[in-house]
Amino acid sequence: MVTSREPAFGVLLTVAYDGTPFSGFARQREARTIAGELDGAVRAIDEHASLVRGVSRTDAGVHSLGQRVSFDTTRDIVGRGWALALARHLPEEISITRAARVAVGFDPRSVALRKTYRYAILESQVRDPFLGRTSWRVSERLNQPLMAAEAQALVGVHDFRAFRAAADPRENTERHILRVELCRAPDDPRLLWLEVTGNRFLYRMMRIIAGALVDVGRGRLEPGAVGRALGSGSREDLGVTAPPEGLCLMEVVLSEEGADAWPDQFSRAIDESRVVT
Repeated sequence: MVTSREPAFGVLLTVAYDGTPFSGFARQREARTIAGELDGAVRAIDEHASLVRGVSRTDAGVHSLGQRVSFDTTRDIVGRGWALALARHLPEEISITRAARVAVGFDPRSVALRKTYRYAILESQVRDPFLGRTSWRVSERLNQPLMAAEAQALVGVHDFRAFRAAADPRENTERHILRVELCRAPDDPRLLWLEVTGNRFLYRMMRIIAGALVDVGRGRLEPGAVGRALGSGSREDLGVTAPPEGLCLMEVVLSEEGADAWPDQFSRAIDESRVVT
């Protein structure tokens, strides 16, 4: 094991977390965040390590199975060593599911090809104590075929200006949505899953999409609302913003995945052969 004071090694992590007790991914001075917890865990092993760099700045309460995070370190430790050592310094809501070697300065944001988000909607008139932290409970009966037809307008390259929160300052609002799928969870017919794969997403874009489709499905928005909003660029043409607890970052595909990964079986794969709605 080699130790120096200048970072000489890069590490790429895949991180899963229950976002319920955290104020989002991005570090904040007076709040508990995913990045803050990861920073503390990394520096408990190497006090000279850099701060972590994440692909997606998930909101407070949003979850992940596939967040990608990198950092630089002075310590020559293999992927298995990092995954197991970090686990000892992280709360139970955060898990390192993969660790690999990368170059110093590697930033996963710069090599991200696409992201897949899943939004879980629970159609139920009563609460479920096991799904309350990971789904949006909707008491109305939803018209799934109507929602699926509405979602077709999202696929392709569009200006998604209407599908972002006011706090998003970016001028370029064009995004490419590659896949939209609306399906029932295989083990629970009450759960409706909305999965969206795109090259990039705007701030709260996925939650606004979910809210609009649910409002169409329960009759609060007229069909065609998504297409009208894409044409007008106006947030007023859409419905509510879905709450954060139903959203999960499922996967981020990078053009570089690092070397000497542990576990060597790369995370879950999204089956892209399924029918696109």
